[in-house]
Amino acid sequence: MKITIKTIAELAGVSVSTVSKIVNNYDDVGTETRERVLRIMEEHGYAASNASKAPKRKSQLVGVVYAGKINAEFNHLFFVDVINAFKKRIGLLGYDLLFFSNERLDDSEGDYLSRCRHYQVDGCIIISGDEIDSGIGELDQSEIPCIGIDLELTGNRSGYVMSDNSHISNRAVEHFYLQGYKEFGFIGCSGTSRISQFREQSYREALQRYGLPVTEAFFRNGSDFFEHSGYEAMLGMIEAGQVPRAVFAASDLLAIGAIRAIREKGLNVPGDVAVIGCDDIEACQYVTPPLTTVRQDKEKIGLLAALMLYDLMNGQLQSSSVMVAPELIVRQSCGAAGS
Repeated sequence: MKITIKTIAELAGVSVSTVSKIVNNYDDVGTETRERVLRIMEEHGYAASNASKAPKRKSQLVGVVYAGKINAEFNHLFFVDVINAFKKRIGLLGYDLLFFSNERLDDSEGDYLSRCRHYQVDGCIIISGDEIDSGIGELDQSEIPCIGIDLELTGNRSGYVMSDNSHISNRAVEHFYLQGYKEFGFIGCSGTSRISQFREQSYREALQRYGLPVTEAFFRNGSDFFEHSGYEAMLGMIEAGQVPRAVFAASDLLAIGAIRAIREKGLNVPGDVAVIGCDDIEACQYVTPPLTTVRQDKEKIGLLAALMLYDLMNGQLQSSSVMVAPELIVRQSCGAAGS
């Protein structure tokens, strides 16, 4: 039988990552556990590479990890813009990026932490996903400095940057209210998305603060943040005869999908249904009508993530978090009620 790191972990009654730490000579493993694992390795002829016992040197590599489950992709335009801003600044600071595939998560020897140690990355940027993989928590709690994007990290050498999601939803409700709307809908992502959950809960709370009704039939979730989900969610409301006068979508792509459904059903935006999105991707300017949205400062988020991770990697910053203020961008998809 081939002896692998998984075999050693099972025999020792520890995790694969614990064995990996011992193989790579990290000091955050108890003496008793370390001795037991080393004894089992010796008994079964499993020899750690001499190179793995060498002192850790800076690799000038930063790992890029998508926190979602298998088959998720870096294809949301918000994250593309954030990563581009991050790449530019971290590159100027002397680092290259190493993208980790999430297609290998069924491989117990290929978890994120083990691979980060194998490649000796100096730190990681972790992008929020719709359903967070359990291996992200292990990476967050490790000795490797990490910065989350739209993802709250709690490790001693971790931090995060995100837009103020409660402010995002509040700006949408405030604008609807000022324009005279009284019936409010919401289109989000499925229940596994923490960001969608934040925005929906904040939206509900903002409606309540203004003394406005929360009508459950006007709240729908798609399977993801993309255009087809917004289209299906809005189409479902229209066909059920449950059409609010104002809809806030948790992403611009969801909002664009909703507008397509509204127009296909012979309704007018904003005459029949006003729509506000979130992100301010470039396409907002070109959809008909141009989309009112709450802009996330993608350039600033990427820049802050790069600077914070650099400081964490170089011992100049403790665990830290930053909320970035959003900005309402008014276009033609949300006019005055009755206009």
